[in-house]
Order: sequence, then structure tokens, then C-alpha cells
Amino acid sequence: MSSGERGVVAAGHPLTAQAGARVLREGGNAVDAAVGAMLTSFAAEPLLTGLGAGGYMLVAGGGGEAVLLDFFVSAPTQHDSTAASGGERAELEAVAVSFGDAEQVFHIGPASCGVYGTPAGVCEAVRRWGSIPLADLAAPAAELARKGVVLNAGQAYIAEILGDLLSSTPECAALWAPQGRVLREGELLFNPDLADALALLGQEGERPFYEGAVATAVCDWLQERGAALSADDLSSYRAIERAPVKISYRGCEVLTNPPPSAGGTLLAYALALLDRGPAPPTLRGVVEAMAAAQSERTPQFVEGLGEPGFLERFLATRLGSTTHISVLDSDGRACSATASNGEGSGVVVPGTGIHLNNVMGEQDLNPLGFHRHPAGRRMPSMMAPSVVTRDGVVELVLGSAGSNRIRSALLQTIVAAVDHGMGAREAVQAPRVHFEDGTLFAEPGIDLTELADMDIEVVRFGALNLFFGGVQAVQRRGKESTGAGDPRRGGVAVSA
Repeated sequence: MSSGERGVVAAGHPLTAQAGARVLREGGNAVDAAVGAMLTSFAAEPLLTGLGAGGYMLVAGGGGEAVLLDFFVSAPTQHDSTAASGGERAELEAVAVSFGDAEQVFHIGPASCGVYGTPAGVCEAVRRWGSIPLADLAAPAAELARKGVVLNAGQAYIAEILGDLLSSTPECAALWAPQGRVLREGELLFNPDLADALALLGQEGERPFYEGAVATAVCDWLQERGAALSADDLSSYRAIERAPVKISYRGCEVLTNPPPSAGGTLLAYALALLDRGPAPPTLRGVVEAMAAAQSERTPQFVEGLGEPGFLERFLATRLGSTTHISVLDSDGRACSATASNGEGSGVVVPGTGIHLNNVMGEQDLNPLGFHRHPAGRRMPSMMAPSVVTRDGVVELVLGSAGSNRIRSALLQTIVAAVDHGMGAREAVQAPRVHFEDGTLFAEPGIDLTELADMDIEVVRFGALNLFFGGVQAVQRRGKESTGAGDPRRGGVAVSA
């Protein structure tokens, strides 16, 4: 846990959090700090995020209007046709990833790559809210990528479980397995091409990544390998401002990610269900809210996410590999930013240092089948950067990694803080459950007795596990701000 006068940053890696805190100390605001931290995460947490990824940023408090900036991955144009090069279309490649007590299959390769959004998102955030030049924010991240990052235990563990992916192409293996095996804890990861790309972003903004030399390199490399992503897909990409979801909960207002993202809508629905019942809710009540939200993720729900007014209709008829950064500055402005590369596609474009996302191959994001989304449509992510306010004042800033487990991790953290009065660290570190497809996954330390008569399968984990997400949270009580990083994913909080 950490507290500070200028603000607090919670993130998934010490270097990421330290970068954000340094920006706050130098006079930057919450968005400056989040951008500086995000750029650093591209070098320090490259298996979870990067210039080939996408994400969301929620900015609220400090007297300003609450805005959600959507820069998530969008579907490529040629997803249902032969590659532009005239060759055979690339197929998705399946890889299994073991979390120890559970296994999940992901799909990688050139066919899994969607249109990345992080370069556009970073630049739009700086234009909209920033007070420090992008070049100054990007320079430390570029230096870090050039000098190399020592893999800590968390990043080394992720590299270990993604070993097959990291060895799937010569270019990816050159970064992650330069000696014929995947890098281990304490070893250096060098990516000088990424350093050049970060410096280029700082100097010229997003244009080279969507219309210039980088865009050309990406498209040529992918299309030579039968992928769908085209030059038009990149040149037409824009970050989009949206109005966040707002839902009342126990006298607070929870702001989170709106459609076409799915995660925020389902989180809001679960919170609204719990708000109807007693406070604090029972474990059974929480699980039933999770199950209700899960049951709503139907084909009609997924197809409707892109329609105007979907959120209002949905709530009215029922109620009557990712990383996150949370920042709260001394002016009360909150910035909650989540970005994801999926698990990564294994495709590293030579000369750019960019490891492209595998969002088009993420089953969690493609429940109706792969390559079914219309051209240019934002993919229906589970990411849900969130802010909890009371009487217009920010009390909690949070978000999580963890695919389908994001909404359950955030739900339980909000309940812990709001209903049980827990501090940031206690709420983040509390053991979690997750319900999906008739199965309850549970960390140790939770009494499941009251669920004995529910017709569900139970999978018990032996310890806290990154399977259950990685919540990074900053909390304000009175004049004091504190933060907590999730130990499941090596998270830390740093004060400024």
C-alpha cells in the first residue's frame, strides 16, 4: 500500500507505477501520469500490452466531465476473404495456456491480429487532457526498452506459461528465447526496435503507425503471411470518446466502460442486482449476480452492443493477457486505463519492435465464432476501467486484467470497498471467486458452505492466482489517498 500528497499510481509492474509517480512529482496531472506509465508498460510488461495492443481510458473527477476514451482493437476489413497478396488466407493457430489449476486455449498467428489502437489512444489522451509533451513522456520508456528490462518473477511466470507462443515465430523467439529457451527471472529483455518506435511516437505522434513507414511495414509483413489487416484498416482508425456507463450503488455512482465493450455493461448489471438486496451481500448473492450477468451474454447481447441506445434498453428491461493503471492526483482527477495485447499473436514485425495483438483469436471476445464482426467494428472487450464517486468526489479508481474474470474481480473489489469498508490493499488482496458456464472457481480462504445446495461444479485453487485477474486500485478517504497493486500479477502502488 502506498499514499502520497501529489497522488498515487497503482499498476501491474513496479517500473510502470514508478514512471507514473515520477510524472506526478514533476507536476503532471493524472492523465500525464497514466500515459507515462502506459508507455513504460510497453517495455516493462510487453506480454500484456504494447504498441500493437488496444485499450480504454476513463477520466473523471477534478471538476471535469467524465469521459471514456475507446482505443480498443477493431476488426480488420478482409477477415472473410483471401489475403491481399493473392495467397492463401492464414488460419488461426491454437495454443493451450495452463494456469496450474485451469487451462485455457488461445489462438494466435497472423490471422489473429486486429487493428491496434494504443498509439492513437495515447496521442488523443495527451491532446485532450495532457500538460506534458508526449516526447517527454515517451523518452524514459524508450530508454528502458533500449537498455533492457530485468524480468521480475511475475513477468517471468507469464513468459513461462506462454512459452509455446513466444517460440512460435523466429522473430518472437529472437526477443524472448535468444539462447534457445524462454527468458527467465533475472534475465534482460532487450528491444531496441521498440525503443525507436516509442521515440518516433513521442516525436511524430500516431501518424507513422497508421499511415507512414510503420503502418506499411506492418501491413506488408502480415499480408505476405495471409493475414487480413490492410492499409485502409489502419488509416481509418480513430480513438473515440464515449459517455461512460453510470450506475448507482449504495449511495455511490460507479462509472465504467460503455458499449460496444461488454465488460462494463455486465459489471453495471451485476452491481444493480446487488444494490436491490441487503448490504453487504452474501457470497451466494455475489455468485448469483455473476451467474445472472453471465447468462445475459447471449448472441443477441453480443450483436446488440454496437447499436445506439443498447445500454439503456438492456438495463431498463432487466432492472426496472491485459494490464491496468489507476491514478488519482492531488486535484481529485482520476485516470483509469486498461490495455491489452490479448496473449500476443506471436507476430513481431521486423524493424518495428511491435508484437501484434491476437484479439481476433481470443475466444472470450469472439463468443459467436471467429472473424464474425463487421469491418471496423470495435471488438466487445471485457475490459472495464472504473471509477466510484460519492457526491461527485472520486473515492475509488480501479480496473483489472484477466479476460472473462475482469468483471468478477472488479465486482468483488467494489463490494469489498463499498459494502465492507475495506481499504485498497485489503480489498484487492481478498480471495475471489469466479462463476462461468456452471463452474465456480475459488481461491483459498473463502467458505463455500452456503453454496452447497447450488447445482454447480467447484474448482478450488491452491493459492491466489493470476487467473482471477489483476486489480490495480487507488482509494481516497477524506484527504488521504492510498493505492494497492494486485499480488496475483505483481502489481504495486507508488505515491508521489
